[in-house]
Amino acid sequence: MSAFTSLDVLVLVAYLAGVTAWGAWLGRGQQSGTDYFLGSRSLPWGAVMLSVVATETSTLTFLSVPGVAYAGSFVFLQLTLGYLAGRIVVAAILLPAYYAGHLTTAYQLLETRFGVGARRFTSAIFMVTRLLADSVRLFATAIPLALITGWPYPVSIVVIGILTVVYTYFGGIKAVVWVDAVQMGLYLLGAVATIVAVQVLVPSGWSNVLVSGATAGKMQIFDFSFDRMVTYTFWAGLIGGGTLSMASHGTDQLIVQRLLTCRDQRSAQKALVGSGVLVIIQFILFLMVGLGLWAFYGGRTFDSTDEIFATFIVQQLPPGLTGLLIAGVFAAAMSSLSSSINSLASATAYDYWAPLAGARDDEARILRAGKLFTLVWAALLIGGAILFIPLSRGTSAVEVALGVASLVYGGLLGAFALGVLTKRPGQLSVMVGVAIGVGTVTLLRDQMAWPWYALVGSTVTFVAGSLMGLVEPRRTA
Repeated sequence: MSAFTSLDVLVLVAYLAGVTAWGAWLGRGQQSGTDYFLGSRSLPWGAVMLSVVATETSTLTFLSVPGVAYAGSFVFLQLTLGYLAGRIVVAAILLPAYYAGHLTTAYQLLETRFGVGARRFTSAIFMVTRLLADSVRLFATAIPLALITGWPYPVSIVVIGILTVVYTYFGGIKAVVWVDAVQMGLYLLGAVATIVAVQVLVPSGWSNVLVSGATAGKMQIFDFSFDRMVTYTFWAGLIGGGTLSMASHGTDQLIVQRLLTCRDQRSAQKALVGSGVLVIIQFILFLMVGLGLWAFYGGRTFDSTDEIFATFIVQQLPPGLTGLLIAGVFAAAMSSLSSSINSLASATAYDYWAPLAGARDDEARILRAGKLFTLVWAALLIGGAILFIPLSRGTSAVEVALGVASLVYGGLLGAFALGVLTKRPGQLSVMVGVAIGVGTVTLLRDQMAWPWYALVGSTVTFVAGSLMGLVEPRRTA
């Protein structure tokens, strides 16, 4: 059994110090809110593509997805079919609308179509959802740090949060995107290193792993059943996952903000669709890690599936490599957390503060306010992660986070569909539609698996909003 050695500590500390300093340095010369939140709309699409992938996968991919494969099979991979299909739809329909309006946040599109009330209403939904989902992500990151140091989870969460907020505060979105690109490479390297380690540690290596996994049904990918209560089926993945991807990548400021940093619409479309291909590769890689760990541990039961990969890293890998993989865990976590903090601060500054403070065109004031909101949201995310600790037993963090987001994503997607595809419904119609859509999914959440939430929510929102639009008085110019 390997301990966390001084070499591991050196590798980890060097990474944390280096990435924090570099991220802060990248933010030099910022003079406006556009610089801070949109990178002066000049970032290359390749870096944005890597940032999108790093942001959405984060620690939940690094720790939880291997745990899903460990406890089940490869059926989780079916979701990636929908993830790619959904991005293609967003690239074709929503991105042109965003770039035509030269927008600052995703929800500004709804203000243009419906009014400021719709913008603030949907922005508030984004804030609450992002706070809940990313608090779970931050908690998942504290698992390996607690195993290494022996610190309680709350202490581990606070340490991670403070380190991340430093470069996010000083560097803005430019630092977030470029650091994300590097961090993605690091945690993928960690996954590859684990796969190589399994070859060495398991008798007969991967040939034995694949044979035993196939015999045990661990390598099943497709489930064509129509049971709405089964989480991972082909139909849930393609249709439900596709709708979820349209919502998350077309209406969530966390992702849309990155796409708005690209130089033009074509670059944003390449970044978005390319990220869908990379996500498929990532899921395959981390599911393979889970299969290897299942073979190594012989299917041993753990308190939480999220602890399996972290335990392997700390206990089984040689000095230096352990430090590298733990740095990979931090890379995944910090990329997601920094992205969340910056997007929440952006939505607060542009959707709420600037209009209320009469500072829509005062970029210097938006910059100062944005930095303050960065600190506020960081504190709220840290607090939310600590509150999740007693709820974590017997759950997979990745499924909790996706389930929370899916409850409201359908309502947001339905609102954007009303804005882009209809003419008659007004602001009241869209707000009522969203409320009915989210309420319906919340009431029926126990009657279906979470991949269906976004589809049901968006459909109900669109239908309810359209019907409401038939009786709502038309706005007069």
